[in-house]
Amino acid sequence: PTEGLAPVIIQQIGRTIARLKNEGFTIVLVEQNFRFASTVADRHYVVEQGRVIDEIANNELEANLEKLHAYLGV
Repeated sequence: PTEGLAPVIIQQIGRTIARLKNEGFTIVLVEQNFRFASTVADRHYVVEQGRVIDEIANNELEANLEKLHAYLGV
């Protein structure tokens, strides 16, 4: 949902997602912008060729940076 949008709009989307989470909504976010997703997600799923190949909890991102770099090519 963030591709091609101005940073101010992306920030608003992030605030809206956070508000919905705080209200108890479950959100499935499909996003290629990992930096944005890491600010709003509880868990990250890596999908390759239509299959989930890994799950990383948001609080475990730092410990999995090397793996993330390999998956995302960043």
